[in-house]
Amino acid sequence: MTNFVTLRRMMVDTQVRPSDVTKFPIIDAMLRVPREAFVPDEAVDAAYAGRNIDLGDGRVVLDPRTFSKMLDALNVDGDDLVLDIGSGLGYSAAVIARIAEAVVAVEDDADRADEAQPLLMEHADNVIQHTGPLAEGAPQHGPYDAIFIEGGIEVLPETIAGQLKDGGRIACIFMDGALGTVKVGWKIDGTITWRFSFNATAPVLAGFHKEVAFAL
Repeated sequence: MTNFVTLRRMMVDTQVRPSDVTKFPIIDAMLRVPREAFVPDEAVDAAYAGRNIDLGDGRVVLDPRTFSKMLDALNVDGDDLVLDIGSGLGYSAAVIARIAEAVVAVEDDADRADEAQPLLMEHADNVIQHTGPLAEGAPQHGPYDAIFIEGGIEVLPETIAGQLKDGGRIACIFMDGALGTVKVGWKIDGTITWRFSFNATAPVLAGFHKEVAFAL
């Protein structure tokens, strides 16, 4: 029988800590949340591998290094209300929920959202599951202290930027073709200022692509 507790510890010791992620709340949350419960059945044996886990339809669970470093850069604390966009089966929301005051998890696939609901009820009691287009977020529950986007983006929709509190932070993987960079933005006086954090890649989420301009 697979010892997932041991695999979880190995994930933290070999993928998270060596990536300069040392904040105790992040380490503790990733040691406690069973990643294997939040991936498709066929991917359980690869739940702790150092790569994205495919959810289908161009969606992934971010690899542990990328996910933990984004959380570290976002600097979530216990007073934060966090918007988690593209939550999939709920792993990111469950981890963030152990760090933040509350999480609103947005998922556009109704089947995934339905599957995530009982998992989140079991492993996190401070997550609101919201089903709807990712690029619309969940304005009825905001504004948010922090926004975490679980996937790549080419542009940040104004609908999402508008849900971030002034003084809040947002972490995104900006994709340019096959290349990606994680940037963290701080909203000051209504404007988001971006700072490079590290390199990473992920499929671009629906609603976060650049508009294609056609020339005659």
